[in-house]
Amino acid sequence: MIIYNVTVNIDKSINKEWLEWIKEHIPQVLATGKFKEAKLTKVLVEDEEADTYSIQYRAHSREALEAYYKDDAERLRKDGLQRFADKMLAFRTELEVIDEYSVNFK
Repeated sequence: MIIYNVTVNIDKSINKEWLEWIKEHIPQVLATGKFKEAKLTKVLVEDEEADTYSIQYRAHSREALEAYYKDDAERLRKDGLQRFADKMLAFRTELEVIDEYSVNFK
C-alpha cells in the first residue's frame, strides 16, 4: 500500500481559514477515486509563527497514485496555492506500507 503524505506549514494568521479550506479539499481529493481514505493530523511541534499539519492519503495502488499525479494533482493544488501561497509551505512524500500491526483485546 502507498501513502501519499502532504506536510503543510501554515502561518498562524491564516490557520483557521486554512483548516476550513482543507476540510473541504480532502473530500475533493478522495472524490478522484484514487484513494481509499485520508487522515488530517497536526504535527506536535512548538512554533510561535506557524502550525504544521500532515494529510495522509491511502492510495488504492501505485498506479492509482500515478494517475492522480497525471489527471488531478495540478488542478487540485491550484486553489490552495492561489489562496495561501505566501503563508503556506507544503512538501509531499510517498510512503510504502511494509507491514501493519494492531492490538486486539478480547
